[in-house]
Formats: sequence, C-alpha cells, structure tokens
Amino acid sequence: MHFQTEDASVEASFDTFVEDEHERLFKALYFVTGDREDAEDLTQEAFLRLWERWDRIDSIDDTTAYLFRVALNGFRMHRRRAALAIRRQLATTQERDAFAEAEMHADVRRLLLELSPRQRAALLLVDLLGYPSEEAARMMRVRPSTVRNLASQGRKALRSMERDQDA
Repeated sequence: MHFQTEDASVEASFDTFVEDEHERLFKALYFVTGDREDAEDLTQEAFLRLWERWDRIDSIDDTTAYLFRVALNGFRMHRRRAALAIRRQLATTQERDAFAEAEMHADVRRLLLELSPRQRAALLLVDLLGYPSEEAARMMRVRPSTVRNLASQGRKALRSMERDQDA
C-alpha cells in the first residue's frame, strides 16, 4: 500500500507499520470472516482509516490496538448492512398469494354463515372489531353477558366445524 504525502518520513513510518501489521491483521480478519476477499477488503479499509489519522498518530496510545478495533468495527458494520439488506430483500420477495387469500376468505365466510346471525354478530363485534362486550351489547341491544355467551357459543361452533373439516 503506497500513499502520496508531502512528508516522506510520515509516509515511510506508515509503510513500515503496514508491513509490520498487515499479515497479522489479515489473519485475524480471515479467522473472523472466514472469507479471504472479505478479510482483505476489511484489512485495506482499516489501514485506509488509520492513514487518514496518521498525522495524529502520536495521540493514539496503542496504534496496533486501534487498527484492530477499526477493522473489527468495519466487520460489524458490514455484517449489520448485510443483515439489513437480507431483511429488506426478504420483506420485498414474500409475495402474497392472492388465490390462497381468496380461498381463506371464502372459507371464513362460509364458516361464519353457518353460525346464527346473533352469534356471528357477537363474534364479529368482539373478536374481529375488538369492541368490549359492554359496547357490543349496546349495539346489539342485549346484555353484556348475552354477548359473551353468544361469542363463546360461536367460537365453540367454529372449532367444531374446523375439526369436522380436518377429519
């Protein structure tokens, strides 16, 4: 690695540091990444970041430790970016199956239509729309205990119908 600078002694000291530490850093990163190309890329990036601060190298207590920390931070950053890219890709590639959804809607509709109208109303208000039984009772003009009873009967009937279908 060779960088242009006005001060030849600064460049020489950096070149010497690179020669002394390159192999150790590469081996450590190869061990961490398990991939030669990734290890080489991270090694080069770490030395580049160090070169950017080389004029202030005297303020760093342990240059080698700093180099390794920069390299490992680079590895973590690459890994986070890769994980984010994978999550984004998975989110966009999971397509909805319109036929399966239509079939499910038809099944749910058919099952609900087999319930009594009052059971169906209680289930829809309480379970689907999330109303408390008191509010659903007010809408249905019955007592809250009646709504809870109708919803319970409706759920029991749906479970029974599902078991019959699976058998």
